[in-house]
Amino acid sequence: MHTVPGRRAHIPARLLAVTAGLLLAAACTSTDDGGSGTKTAAGGVELVKAGQLTTCTHLPYPPFQSEIDGKVQGFDVSLIDLVAKDLGVKQEILDTPFENFKTGAFLNSGECDLAAAGMTITAERKKNVDFSDPYFDATQALLVDKGSGITSLADAKAKKVKLGAQAQTTGEDYVKSQGFDPVSFESSDAVLNGLRSGQVKAVVIDYPVVQGWLKTKANADAFQVADNINTGEQYGFTVKKGNTKLLAAINKALSEAKADGTYKKLYEKWIGPYDESATS
Repeated sequence: MHTVPGRRAHIPARLLAVTAGLLLAAACTSTDDGGSGTKTAAGGVELVKAGQLTTCTHLPYPPFQSEIDGKVQGFDVSLIDLVAKDLGVKQEILDTPFENFKTGAFLNSGECDLAAAGMTITAERKKNVDFSDPYFDATQALLVDKGSGITSLADAKAKKVKLGAQAQTTGEDYVKSQGFDPVSFESSDAVLNGLRSGQVKAVVIDYPVVQGWLKTKANADAFQVADNINTGEQYGFTVKKGNTKLLAAINKALSEAKADGTYKKLYEKWIGPYDESATS
């Protein structure tokens, strides 16, 4: 998944309150945890702010996280809500530049407890952060205009098609390894807009994102998946290195959700038809 180069180094973060079905109470404070003011949640998990599980993400990245009807919602959000519920707190989301996720900057500075952003587990990223168990298997998709005549990534290469990808994503890394010089876009929405406006003739991006796009009739009428590329990617949530208690809480919530059917229900709500391999 992604980073966004070229954005200003100091971007005012927008704190967005999210819960799966709860509205943020007005005048919430960092000590809103029933009055105790403690930063220790259930299971001895230490939190950066009392009474809340603070999640760093990068918006938008549907169907994993995006703002819908004034609230940040999505598959990642719903899964981390399960963690927050187990800890006896609520989740709040901080929208941050994705490049900080690779370094763990916002985790190390104590601004966030964890990062959830449809992030691929890689050896390079493991040097700076600790990953949860994988919670999603993600392939890449080649999306093209229906009238393009492009049938595969190899076909796009042979035709010297102008290709787009989200900047510094694993998808961009992959197409570069295949000999492309892709046009880099700042966000997943910008990737689609680049295709829609004709800046590029095809784009490679995570397949679940494409699935989300194609749920919209106008997109489904205009675009199609020309190729599915299995790069062996898996998504994970991240915590500050050494934060074993929070990592254990995340893994426990994921395991229980898969066992009791909650994961399947959320998958079908946000992603589409359930794929058993997603729980591997």
